[in-house]
Amino acid sequence: MNSSASARLNHRNRSAERIALALLLAAATASAAEPPTGIATPPATPAQPAPQLVAFSQEVPVAAYKIEMLPIPGSAPGATGEEPIKPFYMSKTELGWEAFDVYIYRLDEEAGKGPKDADAVTRPSKPYLPPDRGFGHEGYAAISMSHKNATEFCKWLSLQTGRSYRLPTEDEWEHAARAGAPASSPTGNAVPQGATLADCAWFAANAADTPHPVGKKRPNAWGLCDMLGNAAEWVTDKEGKPVAKGGSFRDPAEKLTIAARVPMDRAWNASDPQIPKSKWWLSDGPHIGFRIVCDAAPPVPSTAPAAPVAPTPPAATTPAITQPQPEKHP
Repeated sequence: MNSSASARLNHRNRSAERIALALLLAAATASAAEPPTGIATPPATPAQPAPQLVAFSQEVPVAAYKIEMLPIPGSAPGATGEEPIKPFYMSKTELGWEAFDVYIYRLDEEAGKGPKDADAVTRPSKPYLPPDRGFGHEGYAAISMSHKNATEFCKWLSLQTGRSYRLPTEDEWEHAARAGAPASSPTGNAVPQGATLADCAWFAANAADTPHPVGKKRPNAWGLCDMLGNAAEWVTDKEGKPVAKGGSFRDPAEKLTIAARVPMDRAWNASDPQIPKSKWWLSDGPHIGFRIVCDAAPPVPSTAPAAPVAPTPPAATTPAITQPQPEKHP
């Protein structure tokens, strides 16, 4: 074979080798991309739904009384023109004397069940005269307290329960009162469709100038009673100042709207002879009470059963290996 033929043969052999190598690399790449035979691909973890708030009853120390707390859904972004409102809990009714008595008369301390950090909350001196003004006590809304007094009660209840209680903000109160109705409606779902104001509220035309037991009127669409009328309710506005919402048993129907607001008025303490005037009580404010809210996180409803604990599987054990023993010879 001459040199020219030999060169052509060598060139063909090298080309064949390059093609074979390329085919092997392609096959190896395809094999690596495929999952191994017989091994299933794990399914994607489904998204977990947001936990739903559940109504619960808050026990009050040393009192045979529970505060019914109802879940209030948050607002959608932009629905109120403000920052979205996060879900929270709100008491079904205005706070009753049964709960407030424990705080103002220090009944928890007398029973040896005061809060561990007693210095974290201040309380008024025990009242000498009945603060209910003779309007009614058991089953009635606590009244005549200042915004500070209501705020300190929330601090006290928080210390006693480990939950975060406070007064509602003005936006939260209006959101809860509307119960999903548009802001254009003066009374929202505080007066549900088919109901009248008299079905849902105590006011000047039907209250006979006196407060009435809580929870006797038709609730709003989210189960809250007396959001309008009976006792006006302390809230905190955007600037942190006290405002009364909802109107009271003394007000005419036209003042019982969700948007209506009355800032703290010095006239509500005009007849107080003390100098300085009391920061705890309103001598001329028997129409004002409050309801409480609880932040949605935690709290875990006190009546909810504990989550079951999965049993721990037994640890794997390695069988003992018996070592051969040397034979014993006599």
